[in-house]
Amino acid sequence: MGARSKARKRALDVLYASEMRGEPATEALDRAIAEGEGPTNDYTVTLVRGVVEHQAEIDELLSSYSEGWTLDRMPAVDRNVLRLGVWEMLYADDVPDTVAVTEAMALVRDLSTDESPPFVNGVLGNIQRHKPTPA
Repeated sequence: MGARSKARKRALDVLYASEMRGEPATEALDRAIAEGEGPTNDYTVTLVRGVVEHQAEIDELLSSYSEGWTLDRMPAVDRNVLRLGVWEMLYADDVPDTVAVTEAMALVRDLSTDESPPFVNGVLGNIQRHKPTPA
């Protein structure tokens, strides 16, 4: 597994854990770093802070493009993988959209339900085809 793939997995861990604990992701990230359990890859920090900074816009897009699914209805892993994927597609200039989608698919294949890969692929593919310009 490459360094960026590991960073994505760790970012997902932070986002998921913070959601389950009901705490802001940046606080979870800062605590993990302070306790020596934080990410060793700067890209993890970039991902978590990027998702947090743009979460309102990302969640609005996800709500628009996930037909028949509210954010609350999605499994937490899928919701956070989608957030990471959308952030990379819209805000990470050095990550091609196809890489963002492929990496998101790898995460849900390994960590979520059997129904998750087609769902995540469909939502990210739809967003990719109708890619908005970031605000």
